[in-house]
Amino acid sequence: MTTALITGSTAGIGAAFARRLAADGHNLVLVARDTKRLREQATELHDRHGIEAEVLTADLAEDKGIESVADRLGDRKNPVDLLVNNAGFGNKGRYLDVSMADELRMLKVHCEAVLRLTSAATEAMRERGRGGVVNVASVAAFVPRGTYGASKAWVVQFTQGAARDLAGSGVRLMALCPGFVRTEFHERAGMGTDNIPAWMWLDADKLVAAALHDLARGKTLSIPDPRYKALMGAAKLVPRGMLGAVSSRTGRKYGPQ
Repeated sequence: MTTALITGSTAGIGAAFARRLAADGHNLVLVARDTKRLREQATELHDRHGIEAEVLTADLAEDKGIESVADRLGDRKNPVDLLVNNAGFGNKGRYLDVSMADELRMLKVHCEAVLRLTSAATEAMRERGRGGVVNVASVAAFVPRGTYGASKAWVVQFTQGAARDLAGSGVRLMALCPGFVRTEFHERAGMGTDNIPAWMWLDADKLVAAALHDLARGKTLSIPDPRYKALMGAAKLVPRGMLGAVSSRTGRKYGPQ
């Protein structure tokens, strides 16, 4: 049985990955900040699917947390075959309205942790000649809108660049770029969702199924829904200045800053 490590596993997209991978027979390493929720999740997945679920409490906004997960990814005796870098959050407020401490914390989780954990995982995977990494980004990566989108743009560029460098090694890397997904994301950030049109919402379980299908096909970028693929295709045709103005208005109305 192969093992998958998922950060931010107790809610949203991370929980959907955990459910799907457990159902497919993968053992799991579940990573989040809340030990109680992790243990409850591990017990439920073990009882339902008969897999082994290891709990690793870590805050990826702290060096100690990143180091503990990196150490687990580098364990050659208990290898991790799939890494899902899902942990992340959004800040409520426009640029300069959010404290610098919160901005740096976001970059720590979205960029530094992703870099360090991907590097730890792929180094071990390359030695074995197999493995995969899914780095969860966002369609916000493709529009000029604030620090959240900028951090996710970094995730996309880094993942696709690393995928090219590791081509032929047996290690696959893919950036996953969802749109609005029904999770705890907006609630945790204190953002209202009543004004988001119903058609823009995605189901987390369907999103994960599409993402794993894209990973198996060797894609380095996954936008797992026709609606958002169409939107991103249209965005490429809009002049950059106009796109910036539109995304600014849309971001203030719907999304993280």
